[in-house]
Amino acid sequence: MLFFRQITQHKWAWPFMQPVDVEGLGLNDYYEIIDKPMDFNTIKNQIEAIDGTGYKHIREICADVRLVFKNAMKYNDERSDVHVMAKTLLEKFEEKWLQLLPKVTEEETRREEEEAEARLAMQLAQEAAHAKMARDLSNELDEVDAHLEELREMVVKRCRKMSTEEKRNLGAALTRLSAEDLRGALEIVAQANSNFQANADEVDLDIDAQSESTLWRLQFFVRDALEVQSKNSGSVDGDENPNNKRKSDLCDAIAKAKKKKAKKPT
Repeated sequence: MLFFRQITQHKWAWPFMQPVDVEGLGLNDYYEIIDKPMDFNTIKNQIEAIDGTGYKHIREICADVRLVFKNAMKYNDERSDVHVMAKTLLEKFEEKWLQLLPKVTEEETRREEEEAEARLAMQLAQEAAHAKMARDLSNELDEVDAHLEELREMVVKRCRKMSTEEKRNLGAALTRLSAEDLRGALEIVAQANSNFQANADEVDLDIDAQSESTLWRLQFFVRDALEVQSKNSGSVDGDENPNNKRKSDLCDAIAKAKKKKAKKPT
């Protein structure tokens, strides 16, 4: 640092080059008056430090240079040589600092811009990495869903033919579903029959007309739904359920379907 070398090479800099020899000079009250001792050799070591413990900014150096002189002026009487030398060198230092300040400010601005650009680049890189991770995870989940659907279809296709009694029990189980679960069950039927309207006000569901695949998918869905519904049965009173009217209408439709089926020969 040019300004630091200039101030340390002044003919009056010698009293401030090394730490104050408190014991040798018998300055018993020195540490009571001076909170943070400082000297030019300590500053030089901090400037040259390569282990990351040194100064991070030129303003830190300037603060310690000022501290050297202010300590000397604080401890020594203003009529003493050391006090006068410290005061004179501090004034010269401040003159040098004012000349250097525009360049320091310019460097600070440039560094702040570079740091801001680096932070932005890091943020964009992190966002891109997170987006890629989200896409990869979404693709993996889609693959898992597709595989599960294939396995489900494979299991359904290998199921035996549903008996008349099982169909009757399935129809009865459908009437015990909540309105939301009943809509889910009807959507299963709609997936196999494009003409079936799962959201119609009145539903005419013929159990015997459904494919074996649809019947078993309904069986699995109804079983799981009723298990969950049984666990949660105490949380909402049936008379206060806002879906009760919709559920009643759908259940009536299922009942009509059962009556229609009952008329057919078995």
